[in-house]
Amino acid sequence: MSLDAKTVAKIARLARIGLSEDEVQSHQKEMQGIIGWVDQLNEVDVTDVPPMIGTGLAEPRLREDNVTDGNCRDKVLSNAPDREGPFYTVPKVVE
Repeated sequence: MSLDAKTVAKIARLARIGLSEDEVQSHQKEMQGIIGWVDQLNEVDVTDVPPMIGTGLAEPRLREDNVTDGNCRDKVLSNAPDREGPFYTVPKVVE
């Protein structure tokens, strides 16, 4: 696949990157090199290679849902300048 300067300029515009004409030419060469490497990967035969991992193969690691806050709510709230029940109270900032 070849990449023309118009396509490179469009990609740069979509990425919100301002490129001069010289920069478009240099990026065009670099992007064509990258596409060439990807094309080489497409030539590799992977029909008998099982996937290493995938969404269907992965199992989530589960853990117990334990409270890890130290269970010292009253001690923490004792530092509050003003509180109402188990909550801090703060001055109203939005009218």
